[in-house]
Amino acid sequence: MGKQNSKLSPTVLTDMVNNTDFTEREIRLWYKSFRKDCPTGILSLEEFKKLYKQFFPSGDASAFAEHAFRTFDKNGDGTIDFKEFMCALSVTSRGTFDEKLKWAYSMYDMDNDGHVTRKEMLEIISAIYKMVGEEAMAKIVTDGLTAKQRVDRIFTRMDRDGDDQITVEEFRKAASEDLSLVMLLQVGGGGEVQQKGETSDK
Repeated sequence: MGKQNSKLSPTVLTDMVNNTDFTEREIRLWYKSFRKDCPTGILSLEEFKKLYKQFFPSGDASAFAEHAFRTFDKNGDGTIDFKEFMCALSVTSRGTFDEKLKWAYSMYDMDNDGHVTRKEMLEIISAIYKMVGEEAMAKIVTDGLTAKQRVDRIFTRMDRDGDDQITVEEFRKAASEDLSLVMLLQVGGGGEVQQKGETSDK
């Protein structure tokens, strides 16, 4: 079954080059690795969780993996195909600051209503802390804040109208002032997974 579609067609490859920041060679290597891990050509939530568990064995990555999966799964069909995987990976590992910011906001905005609530942000950041672990987290964000303290600080500074919600513009300003907002998501959004693709052919 894997042999039948084991190679990318020229049309699909061109589309991937045009829609990501990866080269043809990198896309081919990623596809080889993707098909090895997912012979069916799609990634389920359970398979996605296993992938994150490989990179964060000392923590509990299941909650964050569910949020990341939702953000990767652009068409909402409950699976991640190769294009969705590569497009998300391109943004999280090589995208501009603005692209990463928009991707991060879409993860925080869990119900996709255009607003990030305190509860939503706390859930995501808590999941990241839980996944990475306290010791490793201390190396990423050196201010010593807990997940709740970080969320409280963000909302105190940025929720100007006091409605307990952050709009995309407020989030943009907050992320510019507190880079850890985007940095935290990069921990689980693509950096670790990127290493898998870069080393898969070595």
